[in-house]
Amino acid sequence: MVGGRRPGGGKRRKYSHFILPLPSPLPPLQCTWLSPRRWLNLQEYQSKKLMQESGVAVQRFYVADTASEALDAAKRLNAKEIVLKAQILAGGRGKGVFDSGLKGGVHLTKDPAVVGELANKMLGYNLTTKQTPKDGVKVKTVMVAEALDISRETYFAILMDRSCNGPVMVGSPQGGMDIEEVAASTPELIFKEVIDIFQGVQDDQALRMAANLGFKGPLQRQAADQIKRLYDLFLKVDATQVEVNPLGETPEGQVVCFDAKINFDDNAEFRQKAVFAMDDMTESDPTETEAAKWDLKYIGLDGNIACFVNGAGLAMATCDIIDLHGGKPANFLDLGGGVKERQVYEAFKLLTADPKVEAILVNIFGGIVNCAIIANGITKACRELELKVPLVVRLEGTNVHEAKRILTESGLPITAAENLDDAAKKAVAAIKK
Repeated sequence: MVGGRRPGGGKRRKYSHFILPLPSPLPPLQCTWLSPRRWLNLQEYQSKKLMQESGVAVQRFYVADTASEALDAAKRLNAKEIVLKAQILAGGRGKGVFDSGLKGGVHLTKDPAVVGELANKMLGYNLTTKQTPKDGVKVKTVMVAEALDISRETYFAILMDRSCNGPVMVGSPQGGMDIEEVAASTPELIFKEVIDIFQGVQDDQALRMAANLGFKGPLQRQAADQIKRLYDLFLKVDATQVEVNPLGETPEGQVVCFDAKINFDDNAEFRQKAVFAMDDMTESDPTETEAAKWDLKYIGLDGNIACFVNGAGLAMATCDIIDLHGGKPANFLDLGGGVKERQVYEAFKLLTADPKVEAILVNIFGGIVNCAIIANGITKACRELELKVPLVVRLEGTNVHEAKRILTESGLPITAAENLDDAAKKAVAAIKK
């Protein structure tokens, strides 16, 4: 919640991209491989700024990096009540604890002087919540906003829906809670409007959705206007989802977007440079961040057998079979489809930099991937990085015979495996020697 006085907050769901129907017969196509990327992470104040720039009604707010700036911001707001919020990407801030001793990353006060005092105990200190690492995340920025009372909460979202081949509006008069629970317990309170991608949100659609959300009289027109502005934002930033929970009504008769989640289409980065430049990677795992630079998907785990795989499904299966044979995977690393030799080398650098790794298992099923490229990358990495741990390689698919020849003639101590089960057994056995 951004300054509205209500407890809790619902989960946020990520909806997948949609697929437009293609004409028949199909024209000749030029295809470009798009490598998987990490999700764009924006701080709360950054999302609010994007909404503000599109004319969406949000609370007045300022951002501060020091306690004195926070105090000045509180005075400039000249509000009856002020909310101070630590800016980190993790949820559960309200119930978090700072290593300064301060409890809670969200505080309400009517005294601007208290804002300065609280900011002094937030900025530069680690905030630990249920979603942060155990040591917490250092707070570098706080948001100082006008606190507004909420007389009624609703839910509203615009998202891509595969079944509709485009964007849809979804709303409910039951906001401020987990929307999945509302859908399960009272599905009749979930309303949906399909948006024509050529015409956009029409006035009658916006007014109908506003009425379904429970807005009456002048507030219905006001809510409809906010709905249309949110769709303008959705298009403007190439979003795949804009979710507002709650879209609230104040006792003074205002319709305000109190809390929002925006998901972006990573493929639109080339024309959304200003948005993607705001990506906050300071809270990300350094290894995951480095992997993303090379279009690799990496997730660190607790085991000692590094996994080097192409395809998320195959990576998960590899982790499972290692576990089945009594081993523990040290990571999840997905090379993706259009892999190059340099990416193979950089992947080995990431794996060997982990002090927990005692063996590496390479499991490649080459469809799009050329096994010979993988083999050349492996031999280069082994020589230049002076690999010290056992390496088990299972290759299958495109150009596999050439790949096996490269590995065999390299003279390197590489253990070949016939299949995934064989590879997992050999990797586990290599550690136990």
